[in-house]
Amino acid sequence: MRIQLQPNTEQSHVLQETLVQFTVAYNHVCVYGWQHCEKNGVRLHHATYYETKSLCPGLVSDLLIQARVKATETLRSAFTWKAKKEASYPKKVANAQKQGKPAPLFKPVRCPSSEQCAVRYNVHTYSLNWETQTIRVSTTQGKMTLPFTVPHFSERYRGCNIATADLIHRKGKWWLHVVVNVPEPVVQANDTVVGVDLGLNRPAVTSNRHFLGSRHWKEVDRRTFRLRRKLQSKGTTSAKRHLKKLSRKQMLFHRDCDHVLSKRIVQSVTPGATIVLENLTNIREGVRHRKGEGQRKLHSWSFAQLYGFIVYKGQEQGMVVERIDPRHTSQTCSRCGHQARNNRRSQSVFHCRSCGYQLHADLNAAYNIRDKFCLAQGGRPVLSGSLSDVLSSHASA
Repeated sequence: MRIQLQPNTEQSHVLQETLVQFTVAYNHVCVYGWQHCEKNGVRLHHATYYETKSLCPGLVSDLLIQARVKATETLRSAFTWKAKKEASYPKKVANAQKQGKPAPLFKPVRCPSSEQCAVRYNVHTYSLNWETQTIRVSTTQGKMTLPFTVPHFSERYRGCNIATADLIHRKGKWWLHVVVNVPEPVVQANDTVVGVDLGLNRPAVTSNRHFLGSRHWKEVDRRTFRLRRKLQSKGTTSAKRHLKKLSRKQMLFHRDCDHVLSKRIVQSVTPGATIVLENLTNIREGVRHRKGEGQRKLHSWSFAQLYGFIVYKGQEQGMVVERIDPRHTSQTCSRCGHQARNNRRSQSVFHCRSCGYQLHADLNAAYNIRDKFCLAQGGRPVLSGSLSDVLSSHASA
């Protein structure tokens, strides 16, 4: 949950100094780890602790350790991304040579750094009082008590046990992102399984026949893309400043869409059920789109963020979220099981070449996702309505 702090001018200066020193400690560990190819947290701690202590004398030991922990997480991610890019580059060169195109430019992964790293607190460096709405945090000038306000959409988490928190300064305002421990809901589990097909044209289609998402989302993205293209071609200082604002605005818009879509998916399923999604982790490598709108949409698709939202929203309703292999779910007939690439006549029409069965392509994929999971569990497909009953009976016949 996000809470807004209300510091006075003097307290704000102290928080800013704490943020600066925490960023220095974070960047110092990142530079050392990158130069020495080190991503082990224990070895980084022994190698950098005393140096960061001398660079940042105002930070207590716990904050220095948290800066090192955040740097370790970043270094592991950066080294993984570096190895992945280096391994895939020869394949890209070979593909370009086969097509008679020049070799693509290799863009190396650089040492991670931050201009303003959020200060991470734990139970030893901050405490929160829900009754008085005050928080006590460690700073470069010792402990400091600050008042805060809780937004209305986070009122249901008031009083929960706190875990870690991140101090963030944005547009002149101080925010604390607090992680709270919410008790597990008491919901009776049931055998209902609902498959969800996620897509670019239709945001989500469920096997219980819910077509979720809004059509105007695509038009907003198109409008933003056209504006971004004009600003990039202009290239002035004001255009670059506008692009930076537009980037954040688009990020917030996509996040809001994912929140709305995940909420509607969870609301369309009975509490205690199982939601099955496709594992889209490597979809950008496995799916080839022609250049243009399709490729742009694919590379801006925030499916990992959407999956995380569905998981935690489902947990509040006692639901389990699973993922399956997405291969052939769009090419297989949910009635007879015939698989062929030409079964899918268009983006929205599925017409089986074997049995002649026809329905919406995304709905057919949602049925396949559900049945594929159920069969993998060793059980029969779970029915969720009259139409599904008909399909499953035809398949068993």
